[in-house]
Amino acid sequence: MAADLGDLQAFMAVARAGGFREAARVGNVSASSLSETVRRLETGLGVRLLNRTTRSVAPTEAGARLLERLGPALGEVEAALDVVNGFRGRPAGTLRLNVPVVAAKLVLPRLLPPFLAAYPDIRVEVTAEDSFVDILASGCDAGIRYEERLEQDMIAVPIGPRRQHYATAAAPAYLDRHGRPEHPRDLLHHACLRGRFASGQTPPWEFERDGEVVSVEPTGPLLVSTGTAMALALEVAVAGGGIVSLFEDWLRPYFDDGRLEPVLEPWWQEFSGPFLYYPGRRLTPAPLRAFIDFVGTMRWG
Repeated sequence: MAADLGDLQAFMAVARAGGFREAARVGNVSASSLSETVRRLETGLGVRLLNRTTRSVAPTEAGARLLERLGPALGEVEAALDVVNGFRGRPAGTLRLNVPVVAAKLVLPRLLPPFLAAYPDIRVEVTAEDSFVDILASGCDAGIRYEERLEQDMIAVPIGPRRQHYATAAAPAYLDRHGRPEHPRDLLHHACLRGRFASGQTPPWEFERDGEVVSVEPTGPLLVSTGTAMALALEVAVAGGGIVSLFEDWLRPYFDDGRLEPVLEPWWQEFSGPFLYYPGRRLTPAPLRAFIDFVGTMRWG
Protein backbone atom coordinates (compact mmCIF):
# COMPACT_ATOMS: atom_id res chain seq x y z
CA MET A 1 0.00 0.00 0.00
CA ALA A 2 1.26 3.51 -0.85
CA ALA A 3 0.41 5.44 2.31
CA ASP A 4 -0.84 9.00 1.95
CA LEU A 5 1.74 11.60 3.02
CA GLY A 6 -0.85 13.42 5.12
CA ASP A 7 -1.75 10.19 6.94
CA LEU A 8 1.90 9.58 7.78
CA GLN A 9 2.28 13.13 9.07
CA ALA A 10 -0.83 12.68 11.23
CA PHE A 11 0.54 9.46 12.73
CA MET A 12 3.86 11.13 13.47
CA ALA A 13 2.16 14.11 15.13
CA VAL A 14 0.06 11.88 17.40
CA ALA A 15 2.99 9.65 18.33
CA ARG A 16 5.22 12.60 19.22
CA ALA A 17 2.49 14.38 21.18
CA GLY A 18 1.58 11.23 23.10
CA GLY A 19 -2.11 11.62 22.40
CA PHE A 20 -4.77 12.69 19.92
CA ARG A 21 -5.96 15.70 21.92
CA GLU A 22 -2.52 17.25 22.28
CA ALA A 23 -1.67 16.60 18.62
CA ALA A 24 -5.00 18.12 17.61
CA ARG A 25 -4.36 21.20 19.76
CA VAL A 26 -0.90 21.73 18.26
CA GLY A 27 -2.09 21.10 14.70
CA ASN A 28 -5.34 23.05 15.09
CA VAL A 29 -7.43 20.11 13.89
CA SER A 30 -10.03 17.90 15.56
CA ALA A 31 -8.99 14.88 17.60
CA SER A 32 -11.67 12.79 15.91
CA SER A 33 -10.30 13.52 12.44
CA LEU A 34 -6.79 12.59 13.58
CA SER A 35 -8.10 9.36 15.07
CA GLU A 36 -9.88 8.48 11.83
CA THR A 37 -6.76 9.29 9.80
CA VAL A 38 -4.53 7.05 11.88
CA ARG A 39 -7.12 4.27 11.83
CA ARG A 40 -7.22 4.51 8.03
CA LEU A 41 -3.44 4.28 7.88
CA GLU A 42 -3.38 1.21 10.16
CA THR A 43 -6.07 -0.48 8.09
CA GLY A 44 -4.20 0.16 4.88
CA LEU A 45 -0.91 -1.10 6.28
CA GLY A 46 -2.55 -4.05 8.01
CA VAL A 47 -0.74 -3.43 11.31
CA ARG A 48 -1.48 -1.55 14.52
CA LEU A 49 0.80 1.48 14.93
CA LEU A 50 -0.48 2.92 18.23
CA ASN A 51 -1.55 1.36 21.50
CA ARG A 52 -4.44 3.38 22.88
CA THR A 53 -5.70 3.57 26.44
CA THR A 54 -8.02 6.03 28.14
CA ARG A 55 -4.97 7.84 29.54
CA SER A 56 -2.25 7.60 26.93
CA VAL A 57 -1.23 6.74 23.40
CA ALA A 58 2.10 5.06 22.64
CA PRO A 59 3.63 3.53 19.50
CA THR A 60 3.63 -0.24 19.10
CA GLU A 61 6.91 -1.86 18.10
CA ALA A 62 5.90 -1.49 14.45
CA GLY A 63 4.86 2.12 15.07
CA ALA A 64 8.16 2.92 16.78
CA ARG A 65 10.12 1.49 13.85
CA LEU A 66 8.03 3.50 11.40
CA LEU A 67 8.42 6.67 13.46
CA GLU A 68 12.20 6.22 13.60
CA ARG A 69 12.41 6.18 9.81
CA LEU A 70 9.70 8.74 9.12
CA GLY A 71 11.39 11.68 10.87
CA PRO A 72 14.41 11.91 8.55
CA ALA A 73 12.39 10.85 5.49
CA LEU A 74 9.67 13.47 5.91
CA GLY A 75 12.33 16.02 6.72
CA GLU A 76 13.86 15.40 3.32
CA VAL A 77 10.45 15.65 1.64
CA GLU A 78 9.76 18.98 3.36
CA ALA A 79 13.21 20.24 2.39
CA ALA A 80 12.65 19.22 -1.22
CA LEU A 81 9.30 21.03 -1.34
CA ASP A 82 10.94 23.98 0.35
CA VAL A 83 13.17 24.54 -2.68
CA VAL A 84 10.38 26.67 -4.13
CA ASN A 85 11.01 29.08 -1.28
CA GLY A 86 14.02 30.23 -3.25
CA PHE A 87 11.66 31.71 -5.81
CA ARG A 88 9.83 33.80 -3.21
CA GLY A 89 10.71 37.34 -2.33
CA ARG A 90 11.17 36.27 1.31
CA PRO A 91 11.75 32.82 2.89
CA ALA A 92 8.69 31.42 4.64
CA GLY A 93 7.83 28.41 6.73
CA THR A 94 8.61 26.94 10.14
CA LEU A 95 12.03 26.63 11.77
CA ARG A 96 12.17 24.05 14.58
CA LEU A 97 15.04 24.31 17.06
CA ASN A 98 16.03 22.03 19.95
CA VAL A 99 18.23 23.87 22.45
CA PRO A 100 19.49 23.54 26.02
CA VAL A 101 17.72 25.70 28.59
CA VAL A 102 20.76 27.92 29.05
CA ALA A 103 20.81 28.72 25.31
CA ALA A 104 17.12 29.59 25.41
CA LYS A 105 17.93 32.02 28.20
CA LEU A 106 21.29 33.46 27.13
CA VAL A 107 21.63 33.08 23.34
CA LEU A 108 18.23 33.14 21.64
CA PRO A 109 16.87 36.33 23.28
CA ARG A 110 19.52 38.34 21.45
CA LEU A 111 19.01 36.51 18.16
CA LEU A 112 15.31 35.91 17.71
CA PRO A 113 13.84 39.43 17.92
CA PRO A 114 15.93 40.83 15.04
CA PHE A 115 15.66 37.57 13.07
CA LEU A 116 11.86 37.49 13.30
CA ALA A 117 11.72 41.16 12.37
CA ALA A 118 13.88 40.50 9.30
CA TYR A 119 11.88 37.42 8.26
CA PRO A 120 8.22 38.02 9.17
CA ASP A 121 7.05 34.98 7.16
CA ILE A 122 9.13 32.54 9.23
CA ARG A 123 7.69 30.94 12.37
CA VAL A 124 10.15 29.61 14.95
CA GLU A 125 9.33 26.71 17.28
CA VAL A 126 11.78 26.21 20.17
CA THR A 127 12.04 23.13 22.39
CA ALA A 128 14.29 23.73 25.39
CA GLU A 129 15.64 20.64 27.16
CA ASP A 130 18.99 19.42 28.44
CA SER A 131 18.79 15.74 27.47
CA PHE A 132 20.50 14.32 24.37
CA VAL A 133 18.13 14.45 21.40
CA ASP A 134 18.25 13.13 17.84
CA ILE A 135 17.12 16.32 16.14
CA LEU A 136 15.99 14.56 12.97
CA ALA A 137 13.95 11.90 14.75
CA SER A 138 12.42 14.61 16.95
CA GLY A 139 11.31 16.59 13.91
CA CYS A 140 13.66 19.54 14.45
CA ASP A 141 15.67 21.29 11.76
CA ALA A 142 18.64 22.20 13.95
CA GLY A 143 19.87 22.29 17.51
CA ILE A 144 22.20 24.21 19.77
CA ARG A 145 24.72 22.30 21.87
CA TYR A 146 28.12 22.74 23.42
CA GLU A 147 31.13 21.15 21.75
CA GLU A 148 31.34 18.06 23.96
CA ARG A 149 27.68 17.27 23.23
CA LEU A 150 27.63 17.76 19.47
CA GLU A 151 26.20 14.88 17.47
CA GLN A 152 28.46 13.24 14.91
CA ASP A 153 28.11 13.87 11.18
CA MET A 154 26.61 17.30 11.75
CA ILE A 155 27.59 20.70 10.43
CA ALA A 156 28.37 23.06 13.30
CA VAL A 157 28.30 26.87 13.23
CA PRO A 158 29.46 29.02 16.19
CA ILE A 159 26.59 30.80 17.90
CA GLY A 160 26.70 32.96 21.03
CA PRO A 161 29.71 34.24 23.02
CA ARG A 162 32.79 32.17 22.16
CA ARG A 163 34.37 32.09 25.61
CA GLN A 164 32.29 31.50 28.72
CA HIS A 165 32.80 30.64 32.40
CA TYR A 166 31.14 28.54 35.02
CA ALA A 167 30.77 30.86 38.00
CA THR A 168 30.02 30.36 41.68
CA ALA A 169 28.10 32.90 43.71
CA ALA A 170 26.29 33.52 46.97
CA ALA A 171 24.37 36.29 48.66
CA PRO A 172 26.58 38.72 50.62
CA ALA A 173 24.55 37.92 53.77
CA TYR A 174 25.36 34.21 53.44
CA LEU A 175 29.08 34.93 53.01
CA ASP A 176 29.07 37.32 55.96
CA ARG A 177 27.64 34.55 58.15
CA HIS A 178 29.69 31.60 56.88
CA GLY A 179 32.87 33.13 55.48
CA ARG A 180 34.23 33.52 51.97
CA PRO A 181 35.88 30.45 50.42
CA GLU A 182 39.50 30.97 49.37
CA HIS A 183 40.04 27.57 47.74
CA PRO A 184 37.58 25.24 45.95
CA ARG A 185 37.98 22.63 48.69
CA ASP A 186 36.57 25.15 51.17
CA LEU A 187 33.21 24.50 49.48
CA LEU A 188 33.07 21.15 51.25
CA HIS A 189 32.25 23.12 54.40
CA HIS A 190 29.52 25.23 52.80
CA ALA A 191 25.87 24.80 51.83
CA CYS A 192 25.97 24.28 48.06
CA LEU A 193 22.93 24.27 45.78
CA ARG A 194 23.51 21.63 43.12
CA GLY A 195 22.03 20.40 39.85
CA ARG A 196 21.42 16.86 38.64
CA PHE A 197 21.23 15.70 35.00
CA ALA A 198 18.23 13.81 33.65
CA SER A 199 20.44 10.70 33.67
CA GLY A 200 20.59 10.95 37.47
CA GLN A 201 24.24 12.02 37.48
CA THR A 202 25.18 14.91 39.76
CA PRO A 203 28.20 16.56 38.12
CA PRO A 204 31.08 17.72 40.31
CA TRP A 205 32.03 21.37 40.46
CA GLU A 206 35.29 21.93 38.58
CA PHE A 207 37.74 24.80 38.96
CA GLU A 208 41.04 25.75 37.35
CA ARG A 209 43.82 28.19 38.15
CA ASP A 210 47.39 28.43 36.82
CA GLY A 211 47.16 24.94 35.36
CA GLU A 212 45.79 23.37 38.56
CA VAL A 213 42.41 21.66 38.11
CA VAL A 214 40.32 20.95 41.20
CA SER A 215 37.11 18.90 41.20
CA VAL A 216 34.92 18.90 44.31
CA GLU A 217 31.68 17.15 45.32
CA PRO A 218 30.08 19.65 47.70
CA THR A 219 26.90 18.93 49.62
CA GLY A 220 24.01 21.15 50.53
CA PRO A 221 20.33 21.53 51.31
CA LEU A 222 19.01 21.63 47.72
CA LEU A 223 19.34 19.39 44.66
CA VAL A 224 17.43 20.29 41.47
CA SER A 225 17.29 19.01 37.92
CA THR A 226 19.49 20.92 35.51
CA GLY A 227 17.71 23.26 33.17
CA THR A 228 14.73 25.36 34.18
CA ALA A 229 14.88 24.17 37.81
CA MET A 230 18.26 25.88 38.19
CA ALA A 231 16.29 29.11 38.40
CA LEU A 232 14.98 27.81 41.72
CA ALA A 233 18.51 27.18 43.00
CA LEU A 234 19.40 30.71 41.94
CA GLU A 235 16.53 32.23 43.91
CA VAL A 236 17.46 30.17 46.98
CA ALA A 237 21.00 31.53 46.68
CA VAL A 238 19.69 35.11 46.45
CA ALA A 239 17.69 34.45 49.63
CA GLY A 240 20.90 33.46 51.43
CA GLY A 241 20.43 29.69 51.26
CA GLY A 242 23.86 28.77 49.94
CA ILE A 243 26.33 28.86 47.05
CA VAL A 244 25.21 28.23 43.49
CA SER A 245 27.18 27.35 40.34
CA LEU A 246 25.88 28.58 36.97
CA PHE A 247 26.97 30.22 33.73
CA GLU A 248 28.58 33.59 34.40
CA ASP A 249 26.27 35.32 31.92
CA TRP A 250 23.25 33.95 33.82
CA LEU A 251 24.62 35.34 37.08
CA ARG A 252 25.94 38.65 35.75
CA PRO A 253 22.74 40.72 36.37
CA TYR A 254 22.76 39.53 40.00
CA PHE A 255 26.39 40.60 40.38
CA ASP A 256 25.65 43.99 38.86
CA ASP A 257 22.83 44.81 41.29
CA GLY A 258 24.53 43.31 44.34
CA ARG A 259 22.08 40.50 45.04
CA LEU A 260 24.90 38.00 44.61
CA GLU A 261 28.64 38.17 45.13
CA PRO A 262 31.21 36.24 43.05
CA VAL A 263 32.83 33.33 44.89
CA LEU A 264 36.27 31.94 43.94
CA GLU A 265 36.35 34.08 40.78
CA PRO A 266 40.07 33.44 40.03
CA TRP A 267 39.22 29.73 39.85
CA TRP A 268 36.31 29.95 37.40
CA GLN A 269 36.75 27.44 34.60
CA GLU A 270 36.58 28.71 31.03
CA PHE A 271 34.97 26.76 28.17
CA SER A 272 34.08 27.33 24.53
CA GLY A 273 30.73 28.74 23.46
CA PRO A 274 27.84 26.82 21.87
CA PHE A 275 27.27 25.79 18.27
CA LEU A 276 24.25 25.68 16.00
CA TYR A 277 24.30 22.23 14.42
CA TYR A 278 22.25 20.70 11.63
CA PRO A 279 22.43 17.69 9.28
CA GLY A 280 24.60 17.98 6.21
CA ARG A 281 21.84 16.92 3.87
CA ARG A 282 21.75 18.15 0.31
CA LEU A 283 18.63 20.26 0.71
CA THR A 284 18.52 22.80 3.53
CA PRO A 285 15.05 24.24 4.29
CA ALA A 286 14.81 27.94 3.47
CA PRO A 287 13.95 29.01 7.06
CA LEU A 288 17.03 27.19 8.37
CA ARG A 289 19.20 28.61 5.59
CA ALA A 290 18.02 32.11 6.49
CA PHE A 291 18.76 31.50 10.19
CA ILE A 292 22.25 30.13 9.47
CA ASP A 293 23.06 33.19 7.35
CA PHE A 294 21.65 35.50 10.03
CA VAL A 295 23.73 33.85 12.76
CA GLY A 296 26.80 34.48 10.60
CA THR A 297 26.18 38.24 10.72
CA MET A 298 26.14 38.41 14.54
CA ARG A 299 29.12 39.68 16.49
CA TRP A 300 29.31 38.15 19.97
CA GLY A 301 32.74 39.08 21.25
